[in-house]
Amino acid sequence: MHETLIHDFTHTWVGYLVLLVFVVGYYFIATEEKFEINKAKPALFIGTFSFMLIGIYFAVNGLDPTPLHHEMQKLILEIAEIFFFLFVAMTYIESLIERGVFDALKYRLISRGYSYKKLFWITGTLAFWISPVADNLTTALILSTVLYTIDKHNTNFLVPGAINIVVAANAGGAWSPFGDITTLMAWTAGKGEFVDFLALFPASIIGWLLTAWLLSLFVPKGEPHFDALTTPKTEIKTGGMTIVYLGILTITIAVFGHIFLHFPAMWGMMFGLAILQLYTFYHKRKHKEHINIFVNMAKVENDTLLFFFGILSAVGALYFLGWLMYVTKLYEIIGPTYGNIGVGFISAIVDNVPVMAAILKANPPMGADEWMLVTLTAGIGGSMISFGSAAGVGVMGRMRGVYTFGSHMKYAWTVVLGYFLSIAIWYVQFELLGIY
Repeated sequence: MHETLIHDFTHTWVGYLVLLVFVVGYYFIATEEKFEINKAKPALFIGTFSFMLIGIYFAVNGLDPTPLHHEMQKLILEIAEIFFFLFVAMTYIESLIERGVFDALKYRLISRGYSYKKLFWITGTLAFWISPVADNLTTALILSTVLYTIDKHNTNFLVPGAINIVVAANAGGAWSPFGDITTLMAWTAGKGEFVDFLALFPASIIGWLLTAWLLSLFVPKGEPHFDALTTPKTEIKTGGMTIVYLGILTITIAVFGHIFLHFPAMWGMMFGLAILQLYTFYHKRKHKEHINIFVNMAKVENDTLLFFFGILSAVGALYFLGWLMYVTKLYEIIGPTYGNIGVGFISAIVDNVPVMAAILKANPPMGADEWMLVTLTAGIGGSMISFGSAAGVGVMGRMRGVYTFGSHMKYAWTVVLGYFLSIAIWYVQFELLGIY
C-alpha cells in the first residue's frame, strides 16, 4: 500500500460541493430505469467534474498542486488496473460467444431437461467455487453470460439468477486471498496469513446458501423451452475450446504473476490477450479461417468500463478531500466489530476498494480475527446493491436492461439476511470457538 498525503477539505466549499455532486450523480445512477439514462453517463460526469472542481479550488487559493497531481496519478494507475483487467476478460468472453461456446453450453444444459431452479443452483454453485481462483469479476461475467444465453426473456428467472451469481462470486472471493481485490489488499498488507483467509470459508458459504435458498423461492417452475426437432444441435466452432484453455491460462498467469512476481493482475491479463492474438494468427494460417479479435473487442460493453472509470474517480475525489476518513471514525465511536459490520453497508454504497484502502491507511488496532471480519464484510457487503461490487457492475453490463438497480433492490433483503448470517458464523467460529 502506498501512503497518500491526505488533507482535510471536507469543511470547504469544494468539499461540500463535490459531496453534493456525488449524491446527485448517485441518485441518477440508481434511477437509470426511471430517467432512461445509462449509468455510465452520470458516473463519468461526477468522476471527472469532481476533480475539475478540486483543481479550480487549488488554483483559486494558490495551493501547491503536487499532492493533487500525485493522487490523480495514483488513481489513474488503480483505475487502469481494473479497466484493462475487465477489458481483457470481456474480450475473451466475446470471443467465446463468437465461437459458439456459450450456445453449445446452453444446448447441453437445456437439452438435458434441467429446470429453471436446477439451472439457478448450477450457475450459482459454479460461481462460488470458481471465484476463489479466477476472481469474482471474471467469474460473474462468464456465468452471467451463460445464464443470459439460457433464456433472454424470462426475467423471473434471470434476475434472481443474476443476484445469485453476484452474491456467490463475492462470497467465494472473500475466503481466498486473491479471489477479490479487497482480500488481496488485506493479504498483501500483512493483516492475515494465507490460512486465516481460508478460515472464512464457513461464513462465506453458509451466508451465500441462505441468500440462494431465499432467491430460489422466486425462481419459476418449469424448464426453458426445448424442442429437439426444431432446435438444432449447437457445436463449438473450431478453436473455441482452445480459447477456453487460453482464458484459463490467462487467469492463472494473472493470479500467479501477482503473487510471485508482484505484477498488477492486469499485466498478466494483457499478456494473455497477446497470446490470444498470436493464436488467432496461427489459427488463420492452419484452418484458413480468420477469428477477428478486434471485432470481438468492439462488442465489449464500453459503458461498463466507463462506469468503472467514473465511479472510481468520484470515490477517489471523496477520498482526497478527506470524506472517506470518516469511515474510520466508526471504529473510535462504536468499536471494531460494529465498525467492521458497518463497513459492509458502506462498501455497498461506495466502492469497497477505496473503503478498504482507507481502513488499511488508518490501521485501527485490531487482531487477525477483526481483520478477517472486515475482509469478509467489505468483500460481500457490496452484494447488497447491484453496483456495490465489481461483479455486480460487470453483470449489469452483461445483462443490460434486465439486471438493474431497481430489479436488484426487490430482492436485496435476501442478501442482507445472508450478510448477517455470515457475520453470525464468523462470531461463533472466531470469537466463541477461536477456530482460525
